[in-house]
Amino acid sequence: MPNKTFTIIDKTGIHARPATVLVKEAGNFEATVELEYNGKSVNLKSIMGVMSLGIPEGAEIKITTSGPDEDKALAAMTETITSQALAK
Repeated sequence: MPNKTFTIIDKTGIHARPATVLVKEAGNFEATVELEYNGKSVNLKSIMGVMSLGIPEGAEIKITTSGPDEDKALAAMTETITSQALAK
C-alpha cells in the first residue's frame, strides 16, 4: 500500500472546488484511495467524506492507495495535488 504525505499550502485548505477535483481524479482508478487527516481516514472518492475532514492550510494529510493500479493512482493524485497548488 503506497502512501505519500503532503502539507496543505492553499490558503483556504481543501474546500469544495479542490475537493471535487481530487474526488474526480481518484474516481479514475480501480484502486482504493484513502485520505487521512488528524487521525481520521476517508475514501477519497467521496466528496462528503473529504469535506467532512475540514482540512485547513498547514494541515498534514496522507494519501494511501491499494489495489491493482495503486502506483498509478498515487502518482496521479500527487500530480493533481501539486498542479492545483494545494500542497507540497
